[in-house]
Amino acid sequence: MSKDYYNILGVDKGASQEDIKKAFRKKAHEYHPDKPHGDEAKFKEINEAYQALGDPDKRAQYDRFGSNFEQAQGGGFNGFRDFSGFSQGGVEFDLNDLGDMFGGMFGFGGGGRSRGPQKGQDLEMSVTIDFKEAVFGVERELQLKKGISCSHCHGNGAEPGSKIDTCATCNGTGRVIRVQRTILGNVQTQTTCNVCNGEGKIPSQKCKKCGGIGVIKEVVTLKVKVPAGIDHGQTIRLNGQGEAGHRGAPAGDLYLHVRITPLKGFTRDGENIHSDVEIGMVQAALGTKIEVETVDGKVTLKIPEGTQSGKVFILRGYGVPKINGRNRGDHLVRVIVKTPTNLSRKQRQLLEDLGL
Repeated sequence: MSKDYYNILGVDKGASQEDIKKAFRKKAHEYHPDKPHGDEAKFKEINEAYQALGDPDKRAQYDRFGSNFEQAQGGGFNGFRDFSGFSQGGVEFDLNDLGDMFGGMFGFGGGGRSRGPQKGQDLEMSVTIDFKEAVFGVERELQLKKGISCSHCHGNGAEPGSKIDTCATCNGTGRVIRVQRTILGNVQTQTTCNVCNGEGKIPSQKCKKCGGIGVIKEVVTLKVKVPAGIDHGQTIRLNGQGEAGHRGAPAGDLYLHVRITPLKGFTRDGENIHSDVEIGMVQAALGTKIEVETVDGKVTLKIPEGTQSGKVFILRGYGVPKINGRNRGDHLVRVIVKTPTNLSRKQRQLLEDLGL
């Protein structure tokens, strides 16, 4: 059965080649197997669709014959063998298009520039706070083991006093270009230089403390301010608090996932807080004043006469503040009227006399 490559890439049949390329890049990044929510099968399908639609000649054949167009030898199509993007003949092919996006992942890349020292990896960790700390904010001290810049070589990977030379293998480009002769023709690939790891430079003498990496592992202590109004499951991004980059490159980021322990009797809905309070039947009928527990402490609530069970009263400004804002939500109090049980004969008679 013919596959709908346009649908796979999420474009119309009249889409331009540029639109097709943009759609492919977006979906390839989204479903790449190295991503946290990647899908290898979907990624291969997206790549297959792009190899067909990304080339105008192949696209014309696909529009005419469908995804089985490689079998349509008599329809003016000649020389196609697979969806890898190559045709036969004495032509030299370049893989730069995919290499711009996934050079390190596939072993090839676009351009001849050095990628330079790599940024440090991002880190993730969780912090648990209680309900009121989430409402008003809190400062926490966290400890984590991560890579930090080597103090001996100041992160450049070279033993102090030694020189840093241009890599002789890649001539400072960080890339090694190879041309392979295959049945599909000459295929040019660019791979990361395995001598300098794509940095284009190597120290003449590696740092004795970090082995030339420029990074060492240590346990560090961080003071983190959790903002007022944070909600369960939200994430705080701490720029530059991840792993240190190799040889002086920028550090990655730390993503702090917030977990909030519940507070008995309170529930949260965005910036509003909800709670229930019980009152007696007589209090509901005649009206009264009661004290209600809030995150700010006890607040007096006036109950008007004739209040029905389930009535909700609003305490303005006693809810959760907006993150980085001044205003707070409200506290919504639902009144539950208790019905008396196990009445004595006298109590029953009184209720009957009142007609309640």
